[in-house]
Amino acid sequence: AELQPAEAEEEAPAERLELRFQRAFLAGRRVAHLPWEDLEQTLVNSKDASPLLAILQETILHPLCIKYPPSVKYRRHFLSELIKKHEVAAAEPLDELYEALGDVLSAEASTRCYKSYILPSGGAVTVQENVAIISQGTTGLVTWDAGLYLAEWALENPLVFTNRRILELGSGTGLTGITICKACGPRAYAFTDHHQRVLEGLSENIHLNGFFVLSECHRLGGESCGDAELAESQGPSIITAELDWNSVTEQQLAEFQADVVIAADVVFDPDLTQTLVAVLQKLLTSADDSPPEIYIASTCRNPDTYSHFQRALEHAGIRWTVVPGPRKNFFPYDRNTKISILKLLL
Repeated sequence: AELQPAEAEEEAPAERLELRFQRAFLAGRRVAHLPWEDLEQTLVNSKDASPLLAILQETILHPLCIKYPPSVKYRRHFLSELIKKHEVAAAEPLDELYEALGDVLSAEASTRCYKSYILPSGGAVTVQENVAIISQGTTGLVTWDAGLYLAEWALENPLVFTNRRILELGSGTGLTGITICKACGPRAYAFTDHHQRVLEGLSENIHLNGFFVLSECHRLGGESCGDAELAESQGPSIITAELDWNSVTEQQLAEFQADVVIAADVVFDPDLTQTLVAVLQKLLTSADDSPPEIYIASTCRNPDTYSHFQRALEHAGIRWTVVPGPRKNFFPYDRNTKISILKLLL
């Protein structure tokens, strides 16, 4: 199936300029991709620097940025661009702008940063990530576009998840799962990954967003992950678990009692394809009654790798159908990226 550019979907209703900056800035969208041209036009039509001050208040001075700031490098770059627009507009002095730059210039850089994604409800999902794309031998410490795409799809299809047990493979920073837990009302949610540092970061991000982790099954089999939901807590019953695709058994997968299985950006390495497909096959055949619904969101970086995954599914007797993507753009990411969601069937 041919993947469709994400930009082909319906755009969200027009927002005030400062809120467009807010969404992109808090999520760490590339500074060059922010709506600078629209700001320039607004400044031409404005008699003062009020548009700049409004943007500053919704970005650098926003409570989410103050509590959970993007990287120091990112904030410096953003403020430098904002000051350039101020200087070109020859607007009156804006002390707040230069005070903010002074604060950021004196801030100490870190290998970690925060990204916050505004939900349609007005709330937010905040995750802590690594600044580097690859660190500590894993790519799981940053959020990827397919995870954002799958989260958007979940926001438009909440009934897929409402009052159901969800298992996520390769949870990474937890953005997709936390969004589902906040907005879709699942009964139970199992975040899984294999890298120890990713699992630690997952727990931190879950707590950061106001959820309680009932158990951290760092070794499957030692405790029943499915029984964790029996504990009383507000919101969904949440666990994190180490899941080694190479060694996990059908019995261990059955412990999750999953009604729905999801994964995002797990199809990127041909060497992992057979292992992933074997896990998916076990999930579809290990259920005592009806198999779980399985949704896999993938970014097509290499068409050969993606085609190899589809052929491996067919060879394993797993059919698939392409699910229509999200119609509205809630989260900022590259809308030209080719992303697809497959629903797997026996």
